[in-house]
Amino acid sequence: MDNDIDNEMPRTPPAILAPAGNRDAFLAALAAGADAVYCGLKDFSARMAAKNFSLEEMAALTRLAHDRGTRVYVTLNTLIKPDELDQCGALVDCLSRQVEPDGLILQDLAVAAIAREAGFKGELHLSTLANVTFPKALDVIRRSQQMGIRRVVLPRELSVDEIKQMAGACPDGLDLEVFVHGALCYAVSGRCYWSSYMGGKSGLRGRCVQPCRRLYTQEGRAGRYFSCQDLSIDVLVKVLLSIPKVSVWKIEGRKKGPHYVYYTVKAYQKLRDHVGDARERKDALELLARSLGRTGTHYRFLSQRPQNPVNPEIQTGSGYLIGRVKGAPEGAYVDSREPLLSGDVLRVGYEDEAWHTVIRVGRYVPKKGRLFIRQRGGGKFAGGTPVFLTDRREKELQGMIDALEALLTEVAPVTPLPPYRVNLPRSPLKTAAPLDLRVDRSPRRGPHRGGSGLWLSDDALNRADKRLFSALWWWLPPVIWPDEEELWRQRIDAATMNGGRMFVLNALWQTAFFDSRPSTLWAGPFCNIANPMAIRLAASLGFAGCIASPELGSGDYADLGRQSPLPLGIVIAGNWPLAVSRVAPESVSPGHPIMSPRGEAAWIQSYGENTWIYPNWRINLEAERKVLSRAGYTLFVTLEEPVPDHIRLKERPGLWNWKVGLP
Repeated sequence: MDNDIDNEMPRTPPAILAPAGNRDAFLAALAAGADAVYCGLKDFSARMAAKNFSLEEMAALTRLAHDRGTRVYVTLNTLIKPDELDQCGALVDCLSRQVEPDGLILQDLAVAAIAREAGFKGELHLSTLANVTFPKALDVIRRSQQMGIRRVVLPRELSVDEIKQMAGACPDGLDLEVFVHGALCYAVSGRCYWSSYMGGKSGLRGRCVQPCRRLYTQEGRAGRYFSCQDLSIDVLVKVLLSIPKVSVWKIEGRKKGPHYVYYTVKAYQKLRDHVGDARERKDALELLARSLGRTGTHYRFLSQRPQNPVNPEIQTGSGYLIGRVKGAPEGAYVDSREPLLSGDVLRVGYEDEAWHTVIRVGRYVPKKGRLFIRQRGGGKFAGGTPVFLTDRREKELQGMIDALEALLTEVAPVTPLPPYRVNLPRSPLKTAAPLDLRVDRSPRRGPHRGGSGLWLSDDALNRADKRLFSALWWWLPPVIWPDEEELWRQRIDAATMNGGRMFVLNALWQTAFFDSRPSTLWAGPFCNIANPMAIRLAASLGFAGCIASPELGSGDYADLGRQSPLPLGIVIAGNWPLAVSRVAPESVSPGHPIMSPRGEAAWIQSYGENTWIYPNWRINLEAERKVLSRAGYTLFVTLEEPVPDHIRLKERPGLWNWKVGLP
């Protein structure tokens, strides 16, 4: 790594960016002295389970924050459906005129186009859901005038050495934001379809029901095999101070309460502002230990000592474990490991257990004191059930929140969202002949109908008939990590030198590998494109066609077909992953069935650095082919995955969200 990066210090210390999912959490961030706060509205937020804010609340809080020198960033970081573009445009217009936040955090590139149309004057930040995972991607983002991105939020999976690689490639006019604390998803951000595939609740739409946190069974052994500990870089953040392009330390937690927000902000202030001070470091670690998060992990931050964040032996329920139920089923109680204050909020059991109970403590309980508990509805707790402290309101913190709330000034009622029409791209006549495209991991033998695709790999390059390279559609993976960038450049070179011309890219930024190659590029289904404005931006990056997001409903596909400025494809059948992760769960055997609480089976398979989780039933929209053809779709993709010997595929409709739509 360049010594220049190691030795050069940033001109100003990185800002600490605090989460806020409700008014008290926002005010707690201000009380703690956060440099910036990020929060969502009632719509288009990737944390719809948080309370979030009305426009009136956001206007008043933003004014108070600005009076105190604190910046405010609004998250509009969900997938946008075709029929939501006007609504999103009206919301951005209203934010711009009546709230004036300092920036927007976005996943769907349509939001960038809408913000530009609406005259939004703040910054645009690319969410970690946009999956910017390798250094060359940053130059693509900066060069795109249509995007106008000012900051990129990096994935949580990166090590400090990989963060340095990203910083070394970061062009002028762009800076980087790094997560330092908070919940870890098992899947790579933007590459999780688990909640959507299992029950229509899309994580890309902010409605994830966290199936990775549930109890799974394999070969008679039960465990929370995909439930991660919390990320906690804690004392190691001092290394980030030497990376000049890292301008923001981000704390995750928009579903958390004010206690968590205040404690984590204060902790990272101490770690940023008092490097080398042993007393301040100790105080910071104590604050983090009492912030009511899960057990922390450094994850992959240290390249030489990576930590697997999945350990079924460690409690990963949200909150701070204070004890376990005793005296059950009659006279259930908990002997608390920590003092409990009146007003503390406890959760008995895990969030995914339907019978879990939330209790508000009514009196002070000393350390090791006994608190009797009752289950809602008259049920009875099982002995050994974990009890978590999830929120608390100390008098001192509540006093600070109350004092700040008194400073909130009334704002004029935000006027109803005015009629707004986004400038949709022109949809040309689509005259291409329909093509069936089967995509495999390895070359097939024997005759076949339609087109052939291969996931690009060393094995595929070695085994494919060189005479057919120009006819094959070469698929790039959903994620490319910094240390894989050169490897993928070499593979793409090998494919093109042997005549390869058709490529399907599964992140828009992968166009970075094709600057000087005469290739035909399609945006793949993992690009999560769901509306015509995002497709227009893809066209500006050099794409000749687009395979739509597989999460959409029938009406969305019809709207997209009418409005798309590029030829369209769809995954009409095959094996689609629940998730793509950089974590290989050590307690799970690859190729063997993993059973969900509802009896659904899945298996894991690793490709390179990534672990893919597949369900044992396939997508199957074949019955809708005529409807899709009439809507304008011309490329019909079937994804074929080798099925392990121990897995039996189940016959299910495989319609995903076709009938139910994408809420």
